[in-house]
Amino acid sequence: MEQLKLGFFNRQLYIFLTIVFILFNIAAFAQEYQTTKALKGEGIYSLLKRHGLSPGEHLNTFIELNKSNLGSNNSLYSGRTYKLPIVESSKTAASSSGGTTYSIFGKKYEQVSPIDNQLSGAVFYLVSGHGGPDPGAVGKLNNHILCEDEYAYDVTLRLARKLIEHGALVYMITRDDNDGIRDDSYLQPDKDEKCYPNLTIPRNQLSRLRQRKDAVNKLYIQNKGKHQRLIITHVDSRSKGENIDVFFYYDKRSKTGKKMAVNMQSTFKAKYDKYQPNRGYHGSISARNLYVLKYSYPPAVFIELGNINHTRDQQRFIKENNRQALANWMAEAMIKDYKNNR
Repeated sequence: MEQLKLGFFNRQLYIFLTIVFILFNIAAFAQEYQTTKALKGEGIYSLLKRHGLSPGEHLNTFIELNKSNLGSNNSLYSGRTYKLPIVESSKTAASSSGGTTYSIFGKKYEQVSPIDNQLSGAVFYLVSGHGGPDPGAVGKLNNHILCEDEYAYDVTLRLARKLIEHGALVYMITRDDNDGIRDDSYLQPDKDEKCYPNLTIPRNQLSRLRQRKDAVNKLYIQNKGKHQRLIITHVDSRSKGENIDVFFYYDKRSKTGKKMAVNMQSTFKAKYDKYQPNRGYHGSISARNLYVLKYSYPPAVFIELGNINHTRDQQRFIKENNRQALANWMAEAMIKDYKNNR
């Protein structure tokens, strides 16, 4: 009889411990992922940034965690709860200095600390020209190949980082998660660029332009009501003897786009007057019927950074300090544009 009682007790204890074990693991599993509710009009990028997570590092993980809870083109449903990726202590996005880690900028530049909030509430879509299977214009210098897509992308990355430092929300539409900001003079070409969020860039030019336009317009709808601007960067290809200054295009129907181009031009002229007073600056502004300018929703400016075949213009690209100066001046123009349109 005593043995039967003991056996009954052991079975009950076993059942009790099993239930505790199961409940413990359920609780642990439930606490593994933090959750958040999507705000009205919010996309994955802005949701991740709101929680101090680098979109470049955590986008794919977020989509995988929430794939059964996303709309078309990985859109979010307002008010719905989503899981956030786990951030290991060695990869935390928030730093003790108050900065944030953006892996897309590369190891040297991934830590971004705020300077001020002059662009708080502003949203920028940055498109660097060509990429993927298309290198764009190609020049040569000292037996090195200079590819438009690599140099335009590096300037655009630097611009993105500068805009973030001033409090803006930035979407890199053309993106290469491997390159980061590079200080080399001769940037190694590759073909692994993607289109936001992680789409393979098509070879066909019209398909490529349509893909970028669609990415921008979907994000524009998600960020409706905010100050939104599109900046497109290219490097021109002309004869070796033609030296050109940075110049700007806008869509003829967009008064706001024209104002943005004027702000760009006036900023560049002021910088040239300051740093090269005897040189002069002749960068032009004109309306162009270009696909992405024409069909994108946000006001846009298309920037040609120079002639990739001209020796003097090439110095504008191959020196990292010059690439950074271009980015700084564009960011300064965007701050001016934002203040003028608030």
